[in-house]
Amino acid sequence: MEKTKSKILIVDDDSFLLDMYALKFSQNNFEVHTAVDGAQAIEQLKSGLDPEIILLDIIMPIMDGFEMLEKMNQGKLSPNSTKIILSNKSQQQDIDRGNALGVAGYIVKANSTPAEVIDQVTKILAKKVNK
Repeated sequence: MEKTKSKILIVDDDSFLLDMYALKFSQNNFEVHTAVDGAQAIEQLKSGLDPEIILLDIIMPIMDGFEMLEKMNQGKLSPNSTKIILSNKSQQQDIDRGNALGVAGYIVKANSTPAEVIDQVTKILAKKVNK
């Protein structure tokens, strides 16, 4: 029996990285949805997309990752999603702000290969499932 694919929404304004992560996650049994900024992601969530995982960048045009998380919390959008930040911003204050907004993990792009990102996302998801 094949296990069901986990739905993931990847939000990043860098189209090269977005495409690469979308491909890598789809090759690892994920159903991938993408958005190029927080505003587009919010629209998808309002339209009924309810991913298990939301992997988002912080620095994006129109609406950054922190603003997106704030809007999600205020609107109670996708409250059961595991939210993980994937960013090159690695200052402690950014990590703390992400944690305050309810993220389950914080991955620094520059320190992680795509395979390591998938591995970390899978581990974070497994921790949540086993709680």
